Amino acid sequence: MGVVEDVSRAADRLSEADAVSLISHIDADGITSYSIISQALTREGIPVKPVFVRQLEPMTVPHIPKDDSLKVFTDLGSGQQGLLEEAGISPEQVVILDHHVSQPAPNGTEYFEVNSQLYGEEYHKCSAAGITYLVARRINPENTDLSKLSVVGNVGDMMARETGKLTGIAHWIAEDAEAHGHLKMVQGLNCYGLSTRALHLSLSNCDDPVIPGISGKPAKAIELLCRTGIYDSPSDSRTFEELSESEARKLASTVAEQMIANGETVERLFAEQYFFFDEAEKTPLRNASEYATMLNACGRWAKPAIGAAVCAGDRGTHYREAEHMLRHHRSMIRELCEYILETGVDIKGPIQTINIGDRYPDTIVGIGAGMALSKLNTNKPILVLCEVADEPDFLKASMRTYEKVLRRGVDLQDALCTAAAEFGGSGGGHNIAAGAYIPKGCEDDFIRRVSELIQAQLDTGSADC
Repeated sequence: MGVVEDVSRAADRLSEADAVSLISHIDADGITSYSIISQALTREGIPVKPVFVRQLEPMTVPHIPKDDSLKVFTDLGSGQQGLLEEAGISPEQVVILDHHVSQPAPNGTEYFEVNSQLYGEEYHKCSAAGITYLVARRINPENTDLSKLSVVGNVGDMMARETGKLTGIAHWIAEDAEAHGHLKMVQGLNCYGLSTRALHLSLSNCDDPVIPGISGKPAKAIELLCRTGIYDSPSDSRTFEELSESEARKLASTVAEQMIANGETVERLFAEQYFFFDEAEKTPLRNASEYATMLNACGRWAKPAIGAAVCAGDRGTHYREAEHMLRHHRSMIRELCEYILETGVDIKGPIQTINIGDRYPDTIVGIGAGMALSKLNTNKPILVLCEVADEPDFLKASMRTYEKVLRRGVDLQDALCTAAAEFGGSGGGHNIAAGAYIPKGCEDDFIRRVSELIQAQLDTGSADC
């Protein structure tokens, strides 16, 4: 079957259900995916029971309700069909809406899935939030307001990172959102915090690409902005969103000239930004990347339902709680990043590693690893091990890398899944960001095996060039 038929089949099964248990991941893509389906079904009068899990694995399978409800898995499930089979969950009770690598059940149980990886190149850079939006729109064409959440989920899951914009069906969804007045697409600098941070902080915090003489140097960024007349004084704190079109062009030209003068390419300097002008100014909800960060904060600190409430329109108590979690989230990630940099990493062939023990929650380790990597050797993927608070017999491994390393043949998801399975664990994720759970005691051998697999990928990639 093709995507149109599968989306229609999923929409029909959801619409015909008496009740739905909605099992979803806790990151921005998982929370928006949950919210899209939950809101679409609620509008149809179908009761929804939320079940958020950190990862679908043997430890969390018991959280799936043992009742007659339709079990809808969003942003997970495709790679864990063996677990569903092992738990005795009937295919008639399951719909999977996902974008991770599909792994069929070993004994042949066929679970119905709508997975963006199954429909060709136009769908490959589409997260679960994109798939869920297509289903929600099929349930009722009036659900176009949910396109906004789909864009947040796609951006939060880095679907725009490689090319600086959403592509394929994900970009069509952004166009659909813009056509219905739910967002505005703007070409701008590839920086974070364009709605909430002072411009000099957005520039100095930019690490992909690194801006010579500016990245990591807020004072130099202020000098540049004052010199070009964009700042009236060093105490100015305007955001990118507050610039006029001519000022934005002037800034882009100045930064581009500085990069070229230092022998750097401007390939990644610009990106398509997705603004929500129906949200309050200078809030994290004003653009897709900051909105996604707030949802990630809710999920990583075990409050995904708060994020879902914000997605459903709460701008009162739940939104204030989400803001508090965002501030705490950023503070803890900064601490984690500093700890990794101050402690130092061990070089293990093509990767760099560190074991942080129980110093920080496992839910933020991957994000901290990505931030730390920008200040380490970006040619070597980073692998961070940590303890899992509620699973004392296991360790969590989180890996991050850059697009330039992927182009050399590296696939973190494949390496972690393969290595974890060999030691009785399990893994998942993407080629650029992945995670795994492994039994305690095998960590040295596990790291050695991951290093071997990454090196083999590099060797194969080099041979193919």
